[in-house]
Amino acid sequence: MTDTLPKLLSRNARDHGGDVAMREKQYGIWRAFTWAEVEGRTRAFALGLRSLGLGAGDVVGLIGDNRPDWVMGEIAAHALGARSLGIYRDALDDEVAFLLEHSGAKAVIAEDEEQVDKLLGMGDRAPGLRHIIYSDPRGMRKHADPRLLPASELVRLGEAAHAADTAAYARLVEATDGEAIAILCTTSGTTARPKLAMLRGGALIRHCESYLKADPKGPRDEYVSVLPLPWIMEQIYVLGWGLIARMKVNFVEEPETMMADFREIGPSFVLFAPRLWEQIAAEVRAKVMDASPLKRRMFEAGMARGLAALDRGTRSGLADQLLFRALRDRLGFTNLTSAATGGAALGPDTFRFFLAMGVPLRQLYGQTELLGAYTVHRPDDVNFDTVGVRFDETIEMVVDQPDQNGVGEIVTRHPNMFSGYLGLAEAADLRDGWLHTGDAGYFDKAGHLVVIDRIKDIATTSRGDRFSPQYIENKLKFSPYVAEAVVLGDSRPHLAAMICIRFPIVSKWAERNRIAFTTYTDLAARDQVLELLRAEVAKVNATLPEPQRIRDFILLYKELDADDDELTRTRKVRRGVINTKYGEIIDAIYRGDAAIPVDTTIAFQDGTKQRIRTTLRVVPMAATQMAAE
Repeated sequence: MTDTLPKLLSRNARDHGGDVAMREKQYGIWRAFTWAEVEGRTRAFALGLRSLGLGAGDVVGLIGDNRPDWVMGEIAAHALGARSLGIYRDALDDEVAFLLEHSGAKAVIAEDEEQVDKLLGMGDRAPGLRHIIYSDPRGMRKHADPRLLPASELVRLGEAAHAADTAAYARLVEATDGEAIAILCTTSGTTARPKLAMLRGGALIRHCESYLKADPKGPRDEYVSVLPLPWIMEQIYVLGWGLIARMKVNFVEEPETMMADFREIGPSFVLFAPRLWEQIAAEVRAKVMDASPLKRRMFEAGMARGLAALDRGTRSGLADQLLFRALRDRLGFTNLTSAATGGAALGPDTFRFFLAMGVPLRQLYGQTELLGAYTVHRPDDVNFDTVGVRFDETIEMVVDQPDQNGVGEIVTRHPNMFSGYLGLAEAADLRDGWLHTGDAGYFDKAGHLVVIDRIKDIATTSRGDRFSPQYIENKLKFSPYVAEAVVLGDSRPHLAAMICIRFPIVSKWAERNRIAFTTYTDLAARDQVLELLRAEVAKVNATLPEPQRIRDFILLYKELDADDDELTRTRKVRRGVINTKYGEIIDAIYRGDAAIPVDTTIAFQDGTKQRIRTTLRVVPMAATQMAAE
């Protein structure tokens, strides 16, 4: 019975050993790994870890970029009956220390010196950490910590153990239990420290099989792993689908080469977070702005035809011939048979943009506690205002305490959900086996689930007008010039916004228009940039009812950053942090101040600091609003 990931790997190595399982790009060359090679290195990792004293119930942490060694290290931990804990590569030292201390991790498989430095800098914060195994030896000679061990030495230990007892690994794999806790997966942590959801290996496999019925995949499918492996959905695709469907998984060389490497593979399936879809749409539109007048007119005409056809439920063959086919090829989307977005809401404007382009985009919805996604659009039933329907009949969803419009809290359960949070006797959001998601939503007439926003984030002005900040923010972020937006107005007389410019694109716009600037802060304060963004906000206001229009906005002096706790690692806004950190600025906006002086210090990840002294201009939208009306 293949109810664990190590058993699935052994099955694939036995039955399809010579087939390509995954590829990694190194030094500009794609290197392929067969199923037999993947199992061989995984076996060496597992037996090496056992020789170091690790076994059932222990925790093995993994941190770094998405790499084959991460996948093999995770499966190796499961082969021992140990638990894997993925940590985001850009997590700061304090976050890493908290997770390792809370989980009691005994070993960590780290990619390189950058991650090792975080582990060595923790001091005695994680007293149980006995072994730090690193894959990339560059820069490691200067370290002398006795816990350090190169991955090559771990493999040597494992191969020696295998030579001494060639059946040892097979016995370990056979003994793995699908109902044992295999994965500790961090929750998004929008309000506090992330919790560690405990996931069973068998539950992960069963849930992936359920998902694959809604979106079938096989050995001919190609996937490029670009989202962080600690995230539940990347676990689903790389480990679950990769092992069950034998979908080939490809790993890019560096985050900076991601899109170029992506185009080389031309995958058949892709999952991008909403922020990445927004970024791609913004970059496409920015490049169009740099094109000749003829090409701009062709793009605008093609997009208009594509959107009009989309509204009719068809595709524009002419627009596809003239525009979209070449555009999909340029982006690496030519071979896509399905594409997904999840982790947060994707604005309908961005969704429509890609559907009109011919990208088979489908929205997902789920939570870490429920093994990630459990709803998806069917290929012939895509509605960009919804998150689709449940995978199968075993998934139960209800709307709890609906109001007169049918809107209430989304509550869900299914047989393969999590087994609670590590170290917490009771899960506050789990009641009688139902997970209370904290999201507000309703079912439309077609049975699709519509998610409005987090319940705690749905706001009401002091005049009694209700609004969803997230919905308006997503409309703002369709602009190529807007990287992030936070809509304000809860218990206030009207709506306002704090906007972060998309620096690479706005800086190109400024250079093209001969506007001198030095830094992000300097550019965001330029009069011409304020007017540029005023026009973008006006476009959004024109699509909204009057009570939900933005009356004032500022351009923030810095980008929102997960390192500053302003965003989660999956790029969700932490509204509580924003309201506290920028409370004085928000109060000044609503006092009616025309200018807000700022004198603050920004700390960077490398420990350096920069003092910022600037004045934020409050841009009123009243005149534009009246024109829009």
